[in-house]
Amino acid sequence: MNYKTLQITLDSTVATVTLNRPDKRNAISYELIDELMRVLDEVNHSSARVLILTGAGKAFSSGMDLDNLRAMIGRTPAQNLEDSRTMVRLFRSLYEFPKPTIAAVNGAAIAGGTGLALLCDFTLAVPDAKFGYTEVRIGFVPAIVATFLLRQVGEKVARELLLTGRIFDAAEALKMSLINEIVPSENLLHRARELAAQLAENSPLSLFHTKRLLTDHARAELDTQIEVAVRENAGIRESADFREGITSFLERRKPTWTGR
Repeated sequence: MNYKTLQITLDSTVATVTLNRPDKRNAISYELIDELMRVLDEVNHSSARVLILTGAGKAFSSGMDLDNLRAMIGRTPAQNLEDSRTMVRLFRSLYEFPKPTIAAVNGAAIAGGTGLALLCDFTLAVPDAKFGYTEVRIGFVPAIVATFLLRQVGEKVARELLLTGRIFDAAEALKMSLINEIVPSENLLHRARELAAQLAENSPLSLFHTKRLLTDHARAELDTQIEVAVRENAGIRESADFREGITSFLERRKPTWTGR
């Protein structure tokens, strides 16, 4: 299957998916979301036992594509709701993927990029990788990622990261147990493949059932929380602060908030 925004390499046990928009710092476009959904399905039905997700160039993913951000301002409430549900489908497809997943974070992973990186079963990152839930800085609500982050770090840490929207580095991410290892950039993919090979030595049936046990345990709570998150995510897009946040970000100026 051919893809425009990513590349896939398959061998007998490992599928490596590379976000391939290096000129856009692998920003998340609607096209990339669609292709990620399709490639996850392809890997699921392949002989690969483990999925590695990484980025081309100097960034893992810088967050939402600027053209897509600009287009959000003029979308209808129904379109905003559908956009939110689309992002949920992507995140849950990765979070609940039936085979082990490894994120090899080769650089900045911001906003939605942080979501993709930290939803994998294992996250390896280079020393200069950056992370951040920056949504509040542009008048947005990190509703969907918050649902997963709360499960990973607890409420106190989640509040601090989500309300400040600050950027944090790989060392801090490791300290908070958001990532598993810090790996020198020249060894990142080698270490990811080494871990994938270790996982592939285990029973694929056992891995499948263990992942299903973990996701089934969380499913009922996630279903309820994500439905609320979807409506928050869509609803904020109708606010003046959201329009100002996006506009000021695109114009590279400080926003003027009105609280409406």
